[in-house]
Amino acid sequence: MPFSSLASLGQEAPLRILLVDAGKSMSIAAAGVVQPWRTVARLMGPQCLQVEVLPMQDIFDGRAPQGQYRHISLVVSDEEFVPLVPAHLRALSEYCQPSKVWGAVGSAVLWLVQAGAMDGLRTALPWSLYGETDEAADRAILTPNLFEFDGGRFSCCGGMASVDFTLTLIEALYGSDVQAQVKEILCIDRVRAQSDRQRVALQARFGALQPKLSEAVALMEANIEEPLATDDIANLVGISRRQLERQFKQYLGSVPSRYYLELRLQRARQLLLDTNHSIVQVGLMCGFSSGSHFSTAYGALFGLTPRDERQRKLRPAAGSSSVI
Repeated sequence: MPFSSLASLGQEAPLRILLVDAGKSMSIAAAGVVQPWRTVARLMGPQCLQVEVLPMQDIFDGRAPQGQYRHISLVVSDEEFVPLVPAHLRALSEYCQPSKVWGAVGSAVLWLVQAGAMDGLRTALPWSLYGETDEAADRAILTPNLFEFDGGRFSCCGGMASVDFTLTLIEALYGSDVQAQVKEILCIDRVRAQSDRQRVALQARFGALQPKLSEAVALMEANIEEPLATDDIANLVGISRRQLERQFKQYLGSVPSRYYLELRLQRARQLLLDTNHSIVQVGLMCGFSSGSHFSTAYGALFGLTPRDERQRKLRPAAGSSSVI
């Protein structure tokens, strides 16, 4: 589900956002969510946006406000993962559930997974918590991405990715101009994409248990400019094509060709945002011999063309004087 589907929610006035802070003190993840939203609230005023920060313990102790509707609710924690008793897992999910969309950031994602709130949904679980998963995690579709939005649920791996997640959500709700103002105020250069990978997630999750899968992904990452055929990858890692496809489907929720294509497009996005290579050069560097194929595939994944992406890179600088 693309973040752009949330655009209509941004028309609500005031938009009410609940941030449940599960940490003992303000963590990196919490600051990365709270500060951008507080900046938007100052820019737009309380008649447009209201942000509430609630300690998680208030929910468990019965002190949390009842009967208040929020459009978005997020549970945020970057602390070391602490298991919750079933009653607390249930209370947490039930408190957030009435919101239009809701989810978790950082280690709090695992609480929602264990509560069954992410069953059948693409979920960005912090790579460091893969060892903490149990049979409940098998019902969610764990991805190595920085953040996900699926079935009305948010999940973000936390840390500095919480900033990328929040700015992506701000853009979806209020547009690129508001996002650019927040980026300038907070001195943020660029926003990583939803589909960017947690760098060590695959190895942490599959390295020992699924070495062939990790090896196949490593081959893909090493051969972006001249992509390998799926049969060649299967032969190089020593399994059949059918076995390779089964592992990708089971553990990554995709087929090898689609996963490979997304890797190449993610690399293309990075080059468009971080270098001055021409769009044609970027396409060739990422294995696209046809400009039209590159543009179509890029648009299907990111919702805009490579040319539009390059123009977005330049837009914040052009509009910076309006904030000063």
